[in-house]
Amino acid sequence: MEGQLIYLVGPSGSGKDSILREVAPLLPQQCVIMKRTITRLTSQETEEAESVTEAEFQTQQQQGQFALSWQANGLHYGIRADLDQHLQTGKTVLVNGSRAHWPQVLKRYPKAILVLVKVPEALLRHRLVARGRESLQEIQLRLERNKYMEQALERKAQLQKTELWVIDNSGSLAEAVAQMQTKLSSLFVVS
Repeated sequence: MEGQLIYLVGPSGSGKDSILREVAPLLPQQCVIMKRTITRLTSQETEEAESVTEAEFQTQQQQGQFALSWQANGLHYGIRADLDQHLQTGKTVLVNGSRAHWPQVLKRYPKAILVLVKVPEALLRHRLVARGRESLQEIQLRLERNKYMEQALERKAQLQKTELWVIDNSGSLAEAVAQMQTKLSSLFVVS
């Protein structure tokens, strides 16, 4: 039995981790949310991730410990090889992924569903500034890149006839989670 990969993407600050964290207790047992492995310290309050050094990441990647891996913003990200085992046992697997890595994901998992979390630019700017990880110039570059990435992803999904779910996270987190639940309910019953 083949499972279903749900590949959640969006700009940094769009609330992907928050949506996943809030929807997690509402999911049935056949659902798994995979942690990302990242080469920077992570905040356990805001993201569900495993932090490793760059050297550890490289070693683990060479050992085949990641089903998916990519680089973004000077960091390395990975999703553990457990992903494939979960899919082989028929589970629905949710992953916080990379927009730029989507073409590689689709090659490996052709039935993956792309979930795009969108936030208006002004709200995204506010969230990124409040987070305090980057300079105002770096934030502006992120915002400009985001416009291009969203348009490109939506076009690619349409051309490739990929299933695309859009989640608007400009309101309350509860509203975004409700949207996600509605989309997921098309796959199985969410309590």
